[in-house]
Amino acid sequence: MDCIQSHINVPVADPSAWATAMNNLGIVPMGLAGQQLVSGKAPCPPPASDHSVLHPPVVNVVLLCFCYIFVDSADLPPPSTRERPPGCKTVFVGGLPENATEEIIKEVFDQCGEIVAIRKSKKNFCHIRFSEEFMVDKALYLSGYRMRIGSSTDKKDSGRIHVDFAQARDDLYEWECKQRLLAREERHRQKIHEEQLRPPSPPPIMHYSEHEAALLAEKLKDDNRFSEATAVLFTWIDRGEVNRRSANHFYSMIQSANSHVRRLMNEKAQHEEEMELAKEHFKNSLLAILTQFEQITAVFTAATRQKAWDHFSKAQRKNIDIWRKQCEELRNAHSEEIMGIRREEEMEMSDEDLEENPCKKMRMEDMGRPTCALREENDSLRWQLDAYRNEVELLKKEQGKMYRTEEDHTQEQQLHFLQQTMQNMQQQLLRLQEELKGKELELEQARDEQHYLEGEVLSLREKGVNGTAALYHHQEKNNDTVIWGPLRSEKEALLLGIISTFLHVHPFGANIEYLWSYIQRLDTKISASELERLMVRLPNMFKQEFSGVGATLEKRWKFCGFEGLKTV
Repeated sequence: MDCIQSHINVPVADPSAWATAMNNLGIVPMGLAGQQLVSGKAPCPPPASDHSVLHPPVVNVVLLCFCYIFVDSADLPPPSTRERPPGCKTVFVGGLPENATEEIIKEVFDQCGEIVAIRKSKKNFCHIRFSEEFMVDKALYLSGYRMRIGSSTDKKDSGRIHVDFAQARDDLYEWECKQRLLAREERHRQKIHEEQLRPPSPPPIMHYSEHEAALLAEKLKDDNRFSEATAVLFTWIDRGEVNRRSANHFYSMIQSANSHVRRLMNEKAQHEEEMELAKEHFKNSLLAILTQFEQITAVFTAATRQKAWDHFSKAQRKNIDIWRKQCEELRNAHSEEIMGIRREEEMEMSDEDLEENPCKKMRMEDMGRPTCALREENDSLRWQLDAYRNEVELLKKEQGKMYRTEEDHTQEQQLHFLQQTMQNMQQQLLRLQEELKGKELELEQARDEQHYLEGEVLSLREKGVNGTAALYHHQEKNNDTVIWGPLRSEKEALLLGIISTFLHVHPFGANIEYLWSYIQRLDTKISASELERLMVRLPNMFKQEFSGVGATLEKRWKFCGFEGLKTV
């Protein structure tokens, strides 16, 4: 396409003057709608492009009030665009002249559609938001045009426009709202379609009352309404409407339902009889067809004999031979089918001989009514036997559950015993650690006392014989303290003997309340706290252990005098 190489000082507000100037330069001026402003040179054909947006025929020059846009070269490649965001209504316009205002931009892009907003930047680009998505496609046609403001040749008044898709949060929000609306409409349509295809709900079943029970009893007697009545009866029983007051009514309705068993058995026997008659008719028809097949086969056999066969032509012989083979195959298949039916009848006869089918007995009216009575009694006994079998199976299942519960109980007891054993071992370990700490403390005290006595011995050696006598008196005093220190009175000695005897009789220990209840029979003035303080003062004779877990935790005292005697 032709380029504008010179500047023409023509006011922008005069479109006819602009058209004349462009025509003189060899450029056919075109309006935005594509019409020629001045008849003259035809526009150049648009360049081929494989872009996704199909451009309309290229407009060379578009004259506007404040500016004009034109194509300065036909060899430029088609403008590239980014991937279109969903619901895009906003375009990015770059390459604007520095002096371009919002009015000029609106004048250029207002021909594409209704503009909602223009956000212009100071760096020669802006964002234009249209009211509809298809207007963005129209705006993309202006990408690649050169824009010039007025008749100025200044660089600030011209620029090449680049239009591209823009990603805006408002567009994405509106698109998501539209998608959600479409999804709701689709769900609503599916729901309506499912409701149309759904079978109608059954009528609600009324609650039990004496009036409804009387109506239901009449329905149970009617063969045509029996199914509906049994459904109501089942619903009442399943709801729990049976109680002591209504038990007799329900029993009578159940008895009425049971009376239909004989009717159903008679209907079954009638249908079986009809089926036997149909089978007999079918078998007779098959035998008649087989007879006719045999006759046709005899005709073909007679035709193949030499005295008749020689008079037929070669083609006739071929056709007769083919027909004969087809007839024999059909006859053999038919005879096999009849033999299969006979085998099935023989098997049914053998089963009837073994099991004495009651349905066949119903057809033997000459046997009289006693046979029917025996059959009904046999059926009732069979049903009772099935009920007893079901009860036996239920009892076996319950016994199996009880056996499993006993096994679980024994496993729980074993687990509890193992837990107690572990706790006892932990307590013994803690006790041994405490004893070890006590021995270490005693050893340290003995060492301190030894150092102290060694110091006193040295001092007494310096003082002489008086010091020796004092040292002897001090040793006697220490020996008395070791022997008689823990017991303060004869009462404590008696209590010590009684407690030792009681705990020796209870090797697994006893709590302080049990011990105090026993000693209170001998001395009512003694308290549990006094007993506990006495046993705490004698760790080599009594020890306390903890048993149980959580809320069942219990403190027990045990006698360990024999063990303490070995360690002393």
